[in-house]
This record gives sequence, structure tokens and C-alpha cells, in this order.
Amino acid sequence: MNSDFYRYTFDAEVPIEEIESSLLLAVLAAESLHGEAQVRLDASHYFDYESRACVIDANTAVGRDVNRLFVGFFRREFGEDAFVVERVDSIPNRETEAVPA
Repeated sequence: MNSDFYRYTFDAEVPIEEIESSLLLAVLAAESLHGEAQVRLDASHYFDYESRACVIDANTAVGRDVNRLFVGFFRREFGEDAFVVERVDSIPNRETEAVPA
């Protein structure tokens, strides 16, 4: 089974609030496509302020749309060199793990 989790790390020049805003905008846009309830059920992400990184779960249609919207919004505003993306095995546990640096 293929797992699609995408880990984004961001350049220090990009304000952390703008990264978070882009992620929120992607989630809100996905709600327009899939409805609020479906996004609550199928969209999952983890944001680590200290590591300046986030992981988006793209294993569902909703998650894939959140991922596409996020990278599209972020890339358009900050450019392709403002972040690095890679596939990872899972989303970190919110209570016990940080996104690896």
C-alpha cells in the first residue's frame, strides 16, 4: 500500500505566519470543493513551528486537494525556491513527536 504524506520545510526568510496562512487558505478552499464535514473527516496535517515544517496527508481525495492547493498558493506567493518537499512515511504524533529536521 502506497502512503502519500508530504513534508514541507521552509526557508527562514518566509514568515511563519504566512506559511500557516497558506495552509489555512488551502483547507478553506478544499471546504469549497468537498464541504466542511468531508474536510474535517479526510484532511490531516501537522505543523511544527520550531522546525519550520509541515506534513500533509494526501491519502484521500480531500488530502490530495489540500496538498495541491497549498503548494500552489505557497509557490505563487513565495516562489519554488522558498520550500523543499519530500515524501515521508507518516504524520508525526501531535503529542509526542516533532517533524524531523
